Amino acid sequence: MPSAASLSASRSHRLKRALVYGITLFVLAAAASLTRNTASAAQTVTLTGAGATFPQPIYEKWFAEYNRLHPEVRINYQGIGSGGGIRAIQGGQVDFGASDAFLSDAELRSMPAKILHIPTVAGAVVVTYNLPGNPKLQLTPDILVDIFLGKITRWNDPRLAAINTGVKLPSLPISVVHRSDGSGTTHMFTTYLSAVSKEWATKVGADKSVAWPVEAAAGKGNPGVAAYVRQLPGAIGYVELAYAKQNNLPHAALRNAAGHFVTASVETIKAAMATANMPADFRATIVNAPGAGAYPIAGFTWLLIYEKQADPVKGKALVDVIEWALKNGDAAAESLDYVPLPDSLQEKVLRALDSVQF
Repeated sequence: MPSAASLSASRSHRLKRALVYGITLFVLAAAASLTRNTASAAQTVTLTGAGATFPQPIYEKWFAEYNRLHPEVRINYQGIGSGGGIRAIQGGQVDFGASDAFLSDAELRSMPAKILHIPTVAGAVVVTYNLPGNPKLQLTPDILVDIFLGKITRWNDPRLAAINTGVKLPSLPISVVHRSDGSGTTHMFTTYLSAVSKEWATKVGADKSVAWPVEAAAGKGNPGVAAYVRQLPGAIGYVELAYAKQNNLPHAALRNAAGHFVTASVETIKAAMATANMPADFRATIVNAPGAGAYPIAGFTWLLIYEKQADPVKGKALVDVIEWALKNGDAAAESLDYVPLPDSLQEKVLRALDSVQF
């Protein structure tokens, strides 16, 4: 029979083994729980943004690709117009806003905390129209201004015919279409009209919303304007280049500051960008640029984010998304006729993102 000492040693060994086994199970269970909780937390990182429809096609493409690569981060973006995006970030309804019009000094002072302008791409506002056969048209600054002032009211006007020789212009009334919402696209378009016409600058001016001189159809967002132009014979309107292409709408060649007729393209937008004098806060305009090949109604679009992020998890995710887009989104941008930031500007923007506190 085993001795009392050997029985005691055996019981002690079994107790130690059970204790080790129990601790191991506890550690494994704790690790599994931590993993589940971490994964669950990661899956719930949802960023919300709202604003400009001008860059909406590229933002949606970027955000979908980022989510594919990082399924734990979801980005919901609503194209409600630049004015709506500015109000949403000001009121704290979104994690980031978006605008094609940079904030004025007064708007910056009205924000509850410091806002950073993060330029993402440049694009073009094109003048699109609906005519039989949709011929390729040329427009001069004075003619474009007078159409939107209501001075030129029919498509076969002699001034239009004179610069479009060989084009049969119909005897159709011109139906102007503009934005119904506060819009960075409108701001860019009216900034251009103000730059080329003292009369427009005095009577109407440049803003996200203006008092239009003519009765006109009004569409919500770039999609709304494109839809009106597509449906309304004789219509003329202004939209971001991608929307004209998506809707198979023609867009006019515009005479630029150097006197050349140019159409909007990646190359002509780049030519306008090359003239930019970019300040430290990235608030710059490039309409009516002087370059020979520059498209005259081009501009940057910006994300609006707070320098101090209230939520550290969302703040880090937001900076990561923007950095990824700037570093990896060039091909997607050019596929939609947006122009990525040149390397020198991208470096400055990435350094500015380093100042974001989360």
